[in-house]
Amino acid sequence: MTLEPYRLIGANPSPYSRKLRAILRYRRLPHLWKVGSADTLPEVAHVRPKLVPMLRAPEESEWRVDSTPLAYWLEERHPGERSIIPDDPAQAFLCHLIEDFADEWVSKQMFHYRWFEDATALWAAQWIVRDSLPKAHGPALTQAAKFFHDRQRSRMAMVGCTPANAPLIEASYQRLLDLLGPAVSASRFLFGSRPSLADFALYGQLAQLSLDPWPQRVCRERAPAVEAWVITLDDAAGIDGEWKPELLASTRAGLLEMIGAEYLPFLSANQQALAAGRSELVANIRGQEFRQAPFGYQEKCRAELLRRWALLPAESRQALRPVLEAAACVDWFERQSEG
Repeated sequence: MTLEPYRLIGANPSPYSRKLRAILRYRRLPHLWKVGSADTLPEVAHVRPKLVPMLRAPEESEWRVDSTPLAYWLEERHPGERSIIPDDPAQAFLCHLIEDFADEWVSKQMFHYRWFEDATALWAAQWIVRDSLPKAHGPALTQAAKFFHDRQRSRMAMVGCTPANAPLIEASYQRLLDLLGPAVSASRFLFGSRPSLADFALYGQLAQLSLDPWPQRVCRERAPAVEAWVITLDDAAGIDGEWKPELLASTRAGLLEMIGAEYLPFLSANQQALAAGRSELVANIRGQEFRQAPFGYQEKCRAELLRRWALLPAESRQALRPVLEAAACVDWFERQSEG
């Protein structure tokens, strides 16, 4: 373990910042956490893209961004030290698949619930600005909060958080709570009695959903255990455990069903829209139309899933086939690989 600390820059209202900070805490990697961004901290003003979290190793001058590559980079730097990737290649693939789903699909739940309802949106704008601009007060704080509120709300259609998509997104959040609520605890995680990268990705989104007023009410009414699980994962440095994939097998199966029914059709529609040069993707998700602008980053995610699928040993693919077939995922991977 390194003796000098990593430097981590992020924001408390950022699911990806919270995700990476929780990983560093669980892995017992010394780090200094500082709230800010390229827009507010001179030391990272040059970093591109201007995303949080930003992480710098003790012996380096380079800042790195993007929570998923950062998590794998830490695995390379600290192999075997409280790893968050299951040892078995098949389980490691499922871990990445669920992590990607959390980062790119559950994030829509977080964005919708934060900005759709007026009262929660006003609360969130105040919290976010107070977090990022702690010296702002009075009219300056009010003006900054209004600017951020209006900007985020203007982006809702771009990321699919529209009134037309709202019923699908809200049903997806409720489905996620129903899956996790009866299963998770301080000693029960998706791949055993120790947390994985998939757990931390879900944690990042749920840390916001269980704190913002509107989705918090939903969580407390529907699955109060999820809020307790989120609190546990915020600092899991004291948790020791084992990989036991049999522990929450039915919960993982439910998450894979969500991935097959919701996330993978979205990725296909995104790829098709980009290939055709269209400004809008249209996905059929659980019999409903889902529309939003296509994004290149989600196409990178699709390509990375296919790359990992192609690299799986034949025996691992065979081991995964029953659970992925049950979730309507196998055909997607095979069709996409052929295409």
